Amino acid sequence: MSKSSTLTGLFRPAIIQDARKIHSLIKIYADKGEMLPRSLNDLFEFIRQYTIYEEEGKTLGVCGLHVSWEDLAEVRALAVDPNHANRGIGSKLLKMALLEAKRLGIYKVFALTYIPEFFEKQGFKTVDKREFPQKIWGECVSCHKFPNCDETGMIVYLQSNSDGKTDS
Repeated sequence: MSKSSTLTGLFRPAIIQDARKIHSLIKIYADKGEMLPRSLNDLFEFIRQYTIYEEEGKTLGVCGLHVSWEDLAEVRALAVDPNHANRGIGSKLLKMALLEAKRLGIYKVFALTYIPEFFEKQGFKTVDKREFPQKIWGECVSCHKFPNCDETGMIVYLQSNSDGKTDS
């Protein structure tokens, strides 16, 4: 399907019953080394951070937004069912995460990714991961790739207008 396909499904906050579907979707990419795995326990614990896209009851996409600090959030676990790639689902999920960051008053959003080209198309810039505050590395200690992280650090700065409205 082309990117111009109309998205006829529903974007919504994830609920507990979505955790196993989200886990399966992430696992597709984690098994190929294109994404770090997420434990089912983490998905249950942080389910409120995730937005999903579904059509006819099937979860086709997911994206999480994790608040790291008062001025910083992370986009995590952005995945789209490979059979529905290139329809704009991932881009829309990312835009929704950025809007949520703005709503929360957070204007710096980062991602650690193996697919930097996708994030560049969405306005993110590559940065040295050492620029990120130490606080974000707490989870990394339990990662199987620690301390040799091979993900690319990306960041976007969301702008605030003088009237309090924001645009990226």
